[in-house]
Amino acid sequence: MSTTLAEWFATPLGRYLREREQAYFDQTVADIFGYYALQVGLPEHPTLAQCRMPSRWTLDYDPPAGLVADPHALPLAENTVDLVVMPHALEFTDDPHLMLREAHRVLRPEGQIVIAGFNPFSLYGVKRYFGREQTPPWNGNFIGLWRLKDWLALLGFDVIGGRLDGYAPPFASERWLRRFAFLEKAGDRWWPIAGGVYFLRATKKVAGMRVIAPAWERRERRKKALAPAARAKEGLTAAGRHE
Repeated sequence: MSTTLAEWFATPLGRYLREREQAYFDQTVADIFGYYALQVGLPEHPTLAQCRMPSRWTLDYDPPAGLVADPHALPLAENTVDLVVMPHALEFTDDPHLMLREAHRVLRPEGQIVIAGFNPFSLYGVKRYFGREQTPPWNGNFIGLWRLKDWLALLGFDVIGGRLDGYAPPFASERWLRRFAFLEKAGDRWWPIAGGVYFLRATKKVAGMRVIAPAWERRERRKKALAPAARAKEGLTAAGRHE
């Protein structure tokens, strides 16, 4: 019987990692603004739950995705999406470059992409390399962090953030996972490149294109720009009255 990645995330180890990943996504997407957000892969996990954008979709080959389509050929127009989230989508495709290119195509200039991936240079990577399991996530193609950064740079993304997580050894027992949970803080400080998963956040840059801010953003900028002038005018008026 074959196991899907979503089913693995229901195991003790998967739940442990899912809680940590969800915490990162909840904090990150809440601060990204726009109108349209797209999650590619793992539709069972609401990575956009805390996203404030009015239109949010999940996309995958099969339900329960809201959009059932090929992630390598997104059914969306160019430069229309404000945020693309990819939770472990790149590890389970034969063409991760094409999937990233499609994300770049549909993102608007200054739109953002947030990626979660398994780190091959970690205890998860060791378990995958020496293990005999042929089920997710161990049969996935773990992509190195620096390699992914190079791909993003070549496409025209500017990496603006990220972190590693999941330093506890990949035990199958929940009790042992909780026992070694102290490594999450210690590992981030003493072993920062060896987290079991990494997160990357990047912005789409388009050379030679002037990005026009949304109307609400322009209004806010205009208010801030006019505030010093208004205060200066009030000061001059008050000085004139004292004369």
